[in-house]
Amino acid sequence: MPTDLDYLRLALEEARLSAEAGEVPIGALLVHEGTIVARSGNRTIRDNDPTAHAEVVVIREAAKSLGNYRLANTILYVTLEPCSMCAGAMVQARIPKLVYGADDPKGGAVRSCFEVLSHTRLNHRVEIVSGVLARESADLLQSFFAARR
Repeated sequence: MPTDLDYLRLALEEARLSAEAGEVPIGALLVHEGTIVARSGNRTIRDNDPTAHAEVVVIREAAKSLGNYRLANTILYVTLEPCSMCAGAMVQARIPKLVYGADDPKGGAVRSCFEVLSHTRLNHRVEIVSGVLARESADLLQSFFAARR
């Protein structure tokens, strides 16, 4: 049975593919009861869509694949702490668990800038595991942006 570490490694592969395509290297995958139902990297440039963050792409694909906009019994794996848009999408989809790599001190909405997934006024809470392959996730982002400066 794959572990959180195994799934985050696959998300890092998606992030690397995004970097090769000129996208910000963030990768995600959504696992339903032990089966990967969606995987992607960022596609904002490719799709000309500011909402095509890796998390949103896999949430959309998983909902279609599972035939339900409620994604019970799933885990979202992502290389970077989700932003407020992606955290909001997780709440709307009722994703029960998030595992992510690096914190995002400039836009993270899980614990760095905001705490969307644990806000007391929301009717859905998400179990959070952070820091899985954090160094590798951060290094990939830093090298991507360093090459563009």
